[in-house]
Amino acid sequence: MKKAVMPYVLTAVSSDTIRDIKRQVYLAKRKLQGQPATLHIFLKSDDPYSYLLLQALPSIEKRFKVILKFHVFQKIDSEMFPRLDMWLDYTKHDACHLAKLYDFSFPSKDELPTIDKEITNKLALYLVNIETDEAFISKAIRCLEEYWFQGISPAIEDVLVKKNRLKLTENFDLLTKRGHYLGAMINFEGEWYWGLDRLDHLEKRLIGLARTHGKKESIHFDRTYEGFCKASSSDMAGDNQMPLILYWSARSPYSYIALERAIMLCAHYKIPLLIKPVLPMMMRGMNVPDTKKIYIFLDTKREASKLGLPYGCVADPLGAAVERCYSLIQYAKSEGKYHDFLLSFARGVNSQGIRAETDRGMKTIVTRCGLDWNTAKLKLKDQSWRVWADKNLDEMYAVGCWGVPTICYGDSHFWGQDRFGIMENYVLKRQTKFKK
Repeated sequence: MKKAVMPYVLTAVSSDTIRDIKRQVYLAKRKLQGQPATLHIFLKSDDPYSYLLLQALPSIEKRFKVILKFHVFQKIDSEMFPRLDMWLDYTKHDACHLAKLYDFSFPSKDELPTIDKEITNKLALYLVNIETDEAFISKAIRCLEEYWFQGISPAIEDVLVKKNRLKLTENFDLLTKRGHYLGAMINFEGEWYWGLDRLDHLEKRLIGLARTHGKKESIHFDRTYEGFCKASSSDMAGDNQMPLILYWSARSPYSYIALERAIMLCAHYKIPLLIKPVLPMMMRGMNVPDTKKIYIFLDTKREASKLGLPYGCVADPLGAAVERCYSLIQYAKSEGKYHDFLLSFARGVNSQGIRAETDRGMKTIVTRCGLDWNTAKLKLKDQSWRVWADKNLDEMYAVGCWGVPTICYGDSHFWGQDRFGIMENYVLKRQTKFKK
């Protein structure tokens, strides 16, 4: 009964109506208390995304009528990061590309200095000491520029160390209490906005609240998707042999969006697409805490809506449904229906509440993409897929990514459904190069 009802519960929870009611409650409460619109900004001292966010904040401060309140912390909850070592390495790689996209500052791999733990500790103590300073943004940017490019940090008086260590802990506890775990997070009246990648949602909300200084304001932080697949491809005669590789999971909500974007990108530029499924983290013995699950669910909803994709009526395929999906992949490939089958499955479990662990649900997924149910039904217990799923996982780890969706094209690799815009630039460069 719970599984049958859950898609409808999730549809309601993630609906725009519920979201808007919550926003109105927060707005009424703020007005009743006579409080200003305040952005609570949580910065992890040595987090690359926090450094990038600081560089974006002068634009937010200039264009919107909001108060910025900073909370610097240093701790990291390793439970939230199943492969923390990979995450920490990847953030530097990703921040460098994101900085180039927005003309911000971050060192390349070759420019990164060696930074010892003592310097990092001093950095955290210094930043938390000035977090209430009116000139915090400019001071923090200067400090972090020295940290990331030179590996140095300002010293702090010994008398302040104990006090500031306590404040770092209090700020992390506040982040946790409010329901998050990442650095570079902005909390505004019940909703979270991560780094540069979710500033567009914050901008849209503030514009809707008429919190702008100017009469005509627009979204500035949309470069990861605004021009996606808008470049002309009609005259391209470049390299159509280099495939885009997508490491994908049948359970991951972000993989659902990534699948739609990958197929769109490859169709537009006429390049091959290789989809390599892996087992979901929770089917690999990794834990995903409830706090993280809730954030990913609600974040996927707004990201999908932004891109015009339905999401919310979710029938979680964890377990049998994922296994049944993977058992039919070889059959779908043999019939030339691989991408169609994955799309049918992903749309079904993420936006249509189809329970793929049941024969009724899987029959719908199979037949509507042109496959034969009687043939498919005989293959549902096939376990040979475990060999290639493990191989795909090893390949993904070798690239330097721990989870899905991971996208690769040539020597370039990125994690996350919101990196297709950056990957498109690499596709364009390669196509242009081979055309010449």
